[in-house]
Amino acid sequence: MKKRRIVIMIAALIITGLPAYFCTDMYSFTNHPADSTKPQKVIFTIDSGQSFNKIVDNLFRQRLISSMMKFKLIARIKKSDRKLIAGEYELSATMSPLAILTQLTDGSVRLHRLSIPEGFNINQIAETVELAGFCDKQSFINAATDEAFVRTMKIAASTFEGFLFPDTYYFSNDVSSQQIIDAMVARFNKAFLPEWQARAKKIGFSVNETITLASIIEKETGVASERPIISSVFHNRLKRKMRLATDPTVIYGIKNFNGNITKKDLQTYTPYNTYMITGLPPGPIANPGSESIKAALYPADTKYLYFVSKRDKTHYFSSTLTEHNKAVRKYQLRR
Repeated sequence: MKKRRIVIMIAALIITGLPAYFCTDMYSFTNHPADSTKPQKVIFTIDSGQSFNKIVDNLFRQRLISSMMKFKLIARIKKSDRKLIAGEYELSATMSPLAILTQLTDGSVRLHRLSIPEGFNINQIAETVELAGFCDKQSFINAATDEAFVRTMKIAASTFEGFLFPDTYYFSNDVSSQQIIDAMVARFNKAFLPEWQARAKKIGFSVNETITLASIIEKETGVASERPIISSVFHNRLKRKMRLATDPTVIYGIKNFNGNITKKDLQTYTPYNTYMITGLPPGPIANPGSESIKAALYPADTKYLYFVSKRDKTHYFSSTLTEHNKAVRKYQLRR
């Protein structure tokens, strides 16, 4: 009888102790890293459509967790087993399983840098996007020239040229062309201040015309301080109904430009040849930064109608053709 009571007591202790032990063990697993001595970050990838079991197996293989069974259990208790988000993650064995699970379900994916310089056109941006390891060049060009997509973004143009704001961005590796463009246009909308919209209206420019002029200023400027002065030349010419006669617009209109502008190019009609058309070309020729947009809206107060490169990134500005021709002989023809 005494032995029976002992057996019952032992069984009772086991029955009541097991849950306590289990809870303690699970708590310890959940909140303690697999290896606190290995802080090195590893790139962990969840592929689109990958099964939960495969993900957990990969975590274990990369020694980020010490038990697949326990990790699966806490994921299912938290109802997170079907909420893991595809992408690249930076994880380490010093992270607790709970921290790992949280990161995999809140979408804190690894982001890659994309830097777009001021003055790049759609083709150059597409090349940069591809080189950065995102979508391929042609898919970006297709999206950036898709009129239907442009209309959904409420831009009064046929392409996104001029509205892909130059800046540094961070994207996950599975980002699409449309998502990159969406982010760049959103940055443009934020950069184009309400007072700039009012100013454009005041001087009789649409937003598209403003960005078109800004893109020309961007391409013509070698020294930042000259932007408002170059802008004044173009504004003065537009007021006098003079042709803008600027090489960057001609170059933009040439398909497969080889880097050497010729007299024939200047005499060949395209909608962008400002030696042959009056006024602004039909759209931007590049994607300008804030300072060029500001210069387009607030030109310097000058009487200049001409400028010529001094071959040191600066320009010589003239008010008369006679003075301009002298400057051309001095800075261009003599060399």
